Amino acid sequence: MDPAGLTDRVTNVVELIANGRVELRTQGKAEQGRIDFHDGLDKAIEIFTEVQATRDSSLMLLAEYVYIAQELASSRPEEKEARVSCEAAMQDFDDAFNCLKIVEQPAVYQGAEQSHPHRAKYRYKGMPRDAFHIAYMGHRTRVKNSLRKIGFDPDEQTLLELRMGVFNTAQNVYLEKQQAALPRRCPPAA
Repeated sequence: MDPAGLTDRVTNVVELIANGRVELRTQGKAEQGRIDFHDGLDKAIEIFTEVQATRDSSLMLLAEYVYIAQELASSRPEEKEARVSCEAAMQDFDDAFNCLKIVEQPAVYQGAEQSHPHRAKYRYKGMPRDAFHIAYMGHRTRVKNSLRKIGFDPDEQTLLELRMGVFNTAQNVYLEKQQAALPRRCPPAA
């Protein structure tokens, strides 16, 4: 899967979803809005399913990053809380991209690992809870909170649940990268 093509596809579906939402509220355009909204959701579900199947951490991260960036771009200034949340997620994902570069270099990552505390709350399944894990854990909470609305569109709920599934896959693949980069630690002597 080509990253540039992925970026274009995600950009287009988020624009379709956002424009559909606006048209749903516009007299005389509601029917087309409904069609665009659901077409965008269907295409987004297709994209995130494909991305998840690749098990490519960078593609999964890129898809979510572009999705958030486009949501932010299509937001209104009055949506201050949501905009701040999107901006925070994007900053977290910028850090996660840096982690992806470092984990691919075992010698560098082994040194970086020493800067993370070894207590359980700073670990993810025994590996450092670094910016990659922190980004996905925080974003999972954001997405999960958006599912708390009553009357939520079932197709949109399916997309959000799929995206959270992609988060899990991305973290598991990244965990495998961490485990490959870091030698097994021996338990402390008794």
